[in-house]
Amino acid sequence: MKVEGKAYRTIWLNDDNEKIVSGIDQRFLPHQFVVENLTSVDAFATAITDMHVRGAGLIGATAGYGMYLAVLEAAQSLNFEASLQAAAKKLKATRPTAVNLEWAINRQLHAITQSNSIEEKIQIAKYTAAQIADEDADYCKRIGEQGVALIEQISQKKNGDVVHILTHCNAGWLAFVDFGSATAPIYEAQRRGIKVHVWVDETRPRNQGANLTAWELLQQGIPHTVIADNTGGHLMQHGLVDIVITGAD
Repeated sequence: MKVEGKAYRTIWLNDDNEKIVSGIDQRFLPHQFVVENLTSVDAFATAITDMHVRGAGLIGATAGYGMYLAVLEAAQSLNFEASLQAAAKKLKATRPTAVNLEWAINRQLHAITQSNSIEEKIQIAKYTAAQIADEDADYCKRIGEQGVALIEQISQKKNGDVVHILTHCNAGWLAFVDFGSATAPIYEAQRRGIKVHVWVDETRPRNQGANLTAWELLQQGIPHTVIADNTGGHLMQHGLVDIVITGAD
């Protein structure tokens, strides 16, 4: 997706140094767009624990890249396997309830065992991290391609008039690697020229809707309105919501 007209993912391997992973530090949004460079397992653990990154898909991708850094650190240690397992345990402890987190770490651990060469383990971990991120973006893109049919149907019934969509929290591209889950059909609708407007629940107490979803939609040029959480029912009562699309844990 785009930030001030430039395409970004939420996390990526640094272009200048492949031992650095770069990502959007979401704590500063919507007021500042900050890119954080992660250079150690400890930095990854902090990023996940303190919600520099958040959202199921992005946490999984972050864990995948974190394990790549773990392999780089283990390669410099006296005991590769002990170092790697300690890093995996540390990363798993950052968000114990996050399914994507443990899944990505276990996937990396399995992949890394496929070679006895330290150099090959490093390359396998780097490839697997990128694969996890690419898959996440692809899955979200396909959600958009499938889900847009619902918006198209409503648009046709309204003779091309604006489709009003209500969403909650942030299940956008900031919660994944790209496109998002709940927002993917909205972005695909925009790409197809369908007129949409999004009611954005502020989403207390962390305001993910007001701070993140609204910022995303602004960057993409999609008309939207931030509303108090308890306004949604009023809008529905008056026929001002055509469809509700949210993420589901």
